[in-house]
Amino acid sequence: MTPVSIITGFLGSGKTTLLRRLLAHPDMGETAVLVNELGEVGLDHILLRKVDEDIILLNSGCLCCTVRDDLVETLEELRAKRADGTIPPFKRVVIETTGLADPAPILHTLMIDKALTRHYRLLGLVTTVDSTHGGQQLDDHREAVKQTAMADRIVLTKSDLAIGVTRDALRRRLVLLNPSATLFTASVDSGPSPNELFDAGFEARDKTADVRAWLEEEEHHDSHTHHDHHHAPSPPRHDDLVSSFCLFRETPLDWEVFAEWLELLLVNRGKQILRIKGILNRDGHAKPLVVHGVQHVFYPPVEWPIWPDTDRRSKIVFITHDLPRSAVEKSFHAWMDGGAT
Repeated sequence: MTPVSIITGFLGSGKTTLLRRLLAHPDMGETAVLVNELGEVGLDHILLRKVDEDIILLNSGCLCCTVRDDLVETLEELRAKRADGTIPPFKRVVIETTGLADPAPILHTLMIDKALTRHYRLLGLVTTVDSTHGGQQLDDHREAVKQTAMADRIVLTKSDLAIGVTRDALRRRLVLLNPSATLFTASVDSGPSPNELFDAGFEARDKTADVRAWLEEEEHHDSHTHHDHHHAPSPPRHDDLVSSFCLFRETPLDWEVFAEWLELLLVNRGKQILRIKGILNRDGHAKPLVVHGVQHVFYPPVEWPIWPDTDRRSKIVFITHDLPRSAVEKSFHAWMDGGAT
């Protein structure tokens, strides 16, 4: 039985950063990684490929909504290829979900799907929570609450960037929300080891009444929507005002102009910007620059050692709330072309 662990957490909470650090650890050898991204362009699997080539992208939609069948098929395919020697052996599977994923249907699938339970066992759910923005995200987004309440391990990320009072208040709130979870803190360079995060076993009976009810809802949904062994379309699980899109720029960017545009965007529309993640081609620089932002906060950019592929376009992925693509795209190109005031 191959253990499967899930890493989830709200948008911008540091899932990919945590996973990158874990994959560099010697205890993460022989690990297969599945990355689920929401939107037209996936970047997380590119950012992870530097430390682990065995990254598989599930980018046809949010894992809790549209690609549960894809997950089952991918895990079955991985097992078959391992058996016939097509791919190297692996002893563990780690799945990174989208920041908007509801963990209940994912956990339910891994617990009851007969095609999986013969060969895989659900080991546990790790949830990342942003030390600065986590409290507001719990207030505003049901997904963040479910991700946290269902976790076996909670990692308070960016602990070095948070104000102590804010971090301590959030920690107390997390304990009340999920008293059975083990809490860890992490920064970019430090945090829990793979064995500390991935030695748990998911047990619904250890969770709160809400968690058990959410899993029962999934059982009820499955019993009423399965026909001829195919999943019926899942009901909408996310706010209709949430959208994901990617902006492209064919020619190299002037970094100072871009930074000025992004700063103004975050100041004026930061509350509507749930997540920004991009890889930029800057004028006069051979190496790409990776940028990250959450709401009003833009984190220090990181220069990447090499381009991940032959595509040299700048790509910036946005996940927004009630902020249309057209407005952001028009502003972006006008500013980059020097026509904005």
